[in-house]
Amino acid sequence: MIIYGVALLSVCTLTGIAIGQMLGKLIGVPANVGGVGIAMILLILAGTYLKKRDLLNIKTEQGVEFWSAIYIPIVVAMAAKQNVMGALTGGPMAITAGIFAVVCGFLLVPVLSRIGNDESSETTKAVSVEAPSTTTSSSVR
Repeated sequence: MIIYGVALLSVCTLTGIAIGQMLGKLIGVPANVGGVGIAMILLILAGTYLKKRDLLNIKTEQGVEFWSAIYIPIVVAMAAKQNVMGALTGGPMAITAGIFAVVCGFLLVPVLSRIGNDESSETTKAVSVEAPSTTTSSSVR
């Protein structure tokens, strides 16, 4: 049932948040430290464990996938809001670091694009070289 997938997600979320709160207290930070990430890791581990043991039927898996698909964008949006608020209250150093990260990202786009094009062109060449030889051998028969 789909409700079991929702229950699995909620148990992982509550456990991750509790662990994040404990980590925050241990290091002296009055906040949840990594609770959402821990929750997602727990969800992945629990889903894998249940799937290997054939305890996760298709409906339960669909429930986990549905709520995970909704959960991740919400968490990313919350983290982005916290980052912006931290940058605005952190002063010029936080803003400078953010600008530096964006510039580095833009500079890496051409490099990553070349890497992707090199690999795709090699596979295209390999396919085009093999294709004529298979059609030639079949037409000879």
